[in-house]
Amino acid sequence: MTVCTAADLDLADPLAAHRDLFVGTETPLVYLDGNSLGRPLRTTPERLRAFVEEEWAGRLIRGWDERWMDLPEVLGDAIGAQILGASTGQTIVGDSTTVLLYKLMRAAVALRPGRTEIVMDRDNFPTDRYVADGVARECGLTLRWIDVDTAAGVTAEQLAAVVGEQTALVSLSHVAYRSAWIADAGALTRIAHDAGALVLWDLSHSAGSVPMALDDWDVDLAVGCTYKYLNGGPGSPAFAFVAERLLDDVVQPIQGWLGAADPFLMGPTYHPADGIRRILSGTPPVVGMLALQDMLQLLSRVGMVAVREKSIGLTSYAVDRAAELLPEVALASPAEASLRGGHVTFTHPLMGEVTAALWERDVIPDYRDPHGLRLGLSPLSTSYDEVERGLQAVREVLDSLG
Repeated sequence: MTVCTAADLDLADPLAAHRDLFVGTETPLVYLDGNSLGRPLRTTPERLRAFVEEEWAGRLIRGWDERWMDLPEVLGDAIGAQILGASTGQTIVGDSTTVLLYKLMRAAVALRPGRTEIVMDRDNFPTDRYVADGVARECGLTLRWIDVDTAAGVTAEQLAAVVGEQTALVSLSHVAYRSAWIADAGALTRIAHDAGALVLWDLSHSAGSVPMALDDWDVDLAVGCTYKYLNGGPGSPAFAFVAERLLDDVVQPIQGWLGAADPFLMGPTYHPADGIRRILSGTPPVVGMLALQDMLQLLSRVGMVAVREKSIGLTSYAVDRAAELLPEVALASPAEASLRGGHVTFTHPLMGEVTAALWERDVIPDYRDPHGLRLGLSPLSTSYDEVERGLQAVREVLDSLG
């Protein structure tokens, strides 16, 4: 049960001042969907203006040689160092999450010829499941499914029961999109490796909210988006991680000119670039990377340890207050904070109607079947008071629906 009030917690919060760095936090709107789309930083409008007027208009095509061509690797290394626990040269920014999932799934199964199965859980994010289904059909493979509790996620025991000598790839989410369950990435990766398989992690719901250690976990491949807790803006590009030990052998399936060893040779034959740059295909989305740069600078000052502490505080407050205010709803996320990522889900038969009514009141959570109200609590832009006002609004709407 809660002891401190939201006001007390905000006063004691060492990260509280960072909330003012985000556009919109000065308004009464309650935003509890930061794990779908993060708020923009106040520095971003000026960065966009300066880019258009100075770099784009002022430098024109010279910008490619001066800075833009290197951005995918520069930002990739920053993401690797600050967020992923990955050394340089293994992470790159470009394409959407979907496209990068496809590239790395195809590359992974090609590295395990003769193996016939891709392992995935049925509650993984739909895109992951759809891409895996397509790759399996293209390559003549079988999808081996793990059935999981939708209020939790894949356990070591469940994975060990299904992997074997036919497993080419295990594809899992580090933080479950529905429940916020944090998978034991190190243990699950070891189980897959013991079976001779590769592992691809989707980090979309953990990047920027949960610290990671990809190098220490011996992760093979990973993909994540930048528009949730990394505040890159709608449609900002995703990132891909490929372990250094695989880079000489990985062959991605979309051979584009900027992933070639010498893009400007314009030769008749494709030869992949050395290192992580071979994962690129087409022109880097420079405009889409602008807002991301601001958030990475902020995270470099704050640090992921402090972000995680605030995240645990916010979700724990939401769980405790919901137990007091909303006794008729069920918690559909792990009760133990160490097993829970940056969001929390509550279920009730009326949550679809509740969500629609809340949006009309400028209280913005998310809805996920079955009957789930999902609160995405972005640590640097969400206050405890915002969580309190959101839960109070849920109480009022439930009472009105009656």
